[in-house]
Amino acid sequence: MSFTTLGLDSRLLKTLEAKGYSTPTPIQTQVIPLVLRGRDILGAAQTGTGKTAAFALPIIHKLISAANAKQSSARALVIVPTRELASQVAEAIRLYAEGLDLSCIALFGGANMARQAKELGEGVDIIVATPGRLIELNKQGHVPLSRIEYLVFDEADTIFDMGFIREVEQIIDLLPLKRQNMLFSATMTGAVKQLSEKILKKPLLVEIDNLKAADATIRQVVHPVEKERKKELLSFVIGSNNYPQVLVFTRTKAEADEVSAELTASGLKNVVIHGDKKHGARDRALTEFREGNTRILVATDIAARGLDIEGLDVVINYDIPHVSTDYLHRIGRTGRAG
Repeated sequence: MSFTTLGLDSRLLKTLEAKGYSTPTPIQTQVIPLVLRGRDILGAAQTGTGKTAAFALPIIHKLISAANAKQSSARALVIVPTRELASQVAEAIRLYAEGLDLSCIALFGGANMARQAKELGEGVDIIVATPGRLIELNKQGHVPLSRIEYLVFDEADTIFDMGFIREVEQIIDLLPLKRQNMLFSATMTGAVKQLSEKILKKPLLVEIDNLKAADATIRQVVHPVEKERKKELLSFVIGSNNYPQVLVFTRTKAEADEVSAELTASGLKNVVIHGDKKHGARDRALTEFREGNTRILVATDIAARGLDIEGLDVVINYDIPHVSTDYLHRIGRTGRAG
């Protein structure tokens, strides 16, 4: 199957072809036609399955096809848990909408609020936002949400894990009742199910299980070691194997800093991202890692959720997370391209 069979606008297809997109992923094949038909979607899919294009492409199609195409306020809203995911999703939407006279903005804490307010004042079609910053800007009158036609919750389980329940309820109360809704989550927790029941109208369930694919393409190895020698072993494993690029996961922010310091002391250049790092520092760290200027990225689960790093061969679990699905998210950072 190709994108040409999914019913997308010819201008979108031309952009996808120019960017090298030819075959849709399973979730894109299922979700795109349903969204084009106006259905609400409940998507159960892990990171790396192609969710962003699955909801972004049909929304862009609908926005450029509408008779009253250009409006003064946003018509699509995507809620995400972290600033990194907000930047990544907005960047992908801009790529898909290239040359289509559609604007997209990413709103998140840690960035200059006055600059974000100025961009909003100039008019925007699609907003990708973390809950806290969206509400801050709305209270100041910069983000009217009365004309939102399409609402997406991406990584809904992480949004709740990060404690955004009250903010999510506030956002829903600000939106018009008539809209199309999509909710995507790797796990269907109680909070996610409650949210789906509240916002989705006769949703269609789209479930993508990529665990088998992960099993087939990822080699998993365990190194038994005394706790006090874990940092020493970590340095040895990375150094002796001469890994060109490796992502190291820790359970806590303090542990991430400790591991980073130990790697630096061992002569292994690394960067670290976690929730206490400022936006600029997290952005610089990711850029350095993506561009190959540093070999090692040390991260916590929340900070790294939703990150897309091409060509990553090695993920190291410094410790095992409390939740099994977090482990799947971690190892899913590699093996995606076979």
